Amino acid sequence: MSAERLLERKLVEPNPALARVQPPGIKSMLRSMTDRDEFLAWVKTALYEAELALHNGDASPRRALWSRNEPVSVLGAVRNAYGQQEIDELFAALGSSFSGCTSYAFDLLACDVAGDMAYTAGLEHTSVSVDGQPRTYTLRATQVYRRESGEWRVAHRHGDTVTG
Repeated sequence: MSAERLLERKLVEPNPALARVQPPGIKSMLRSMTDRDEFLAWVKTALYEAELALHNGDASPRRALWSRNEPVSVLGAVRNAYGQQEIDELFAALGSSFSGCTSYAFDLLACDVAGDMAYTAGLEHTSVSVDGQPRTYTLRATQVYRRESGEWRVAHRHGDTVTG
């Protein structure tokens, strides 16, 4: 067998003895990577779709993704809310003020998952009608999430307008 073919074979066929050797903590690291991947898939699908629905006037998908356990809070670009009742009122008000979203994009800048907690930080770029007036704006948005009964739920949001 040529040296080139032997090298190719060694690259393709791992040593079975080495396959059983794993550094300490590798299982928890792999589990965290899986948790992060699953979390990001949720952010890019369910959470994105809920935000898009909100900007088209339907707050119910966003509310469905928020925790029903205290504490919950919003430090918002429009107003703040603390607790379930104020969150419900805020989302209803936002839903009734938004319509005709022509563009919504979330640029994820940072995120992490640690056990049953996670966060995202990024920029939300939106073109929408607010109370019938077309607006385009960017928000800095940071959200904190809890995994409750195996499902990710939003527990806190901070959003403010990017200026300059």
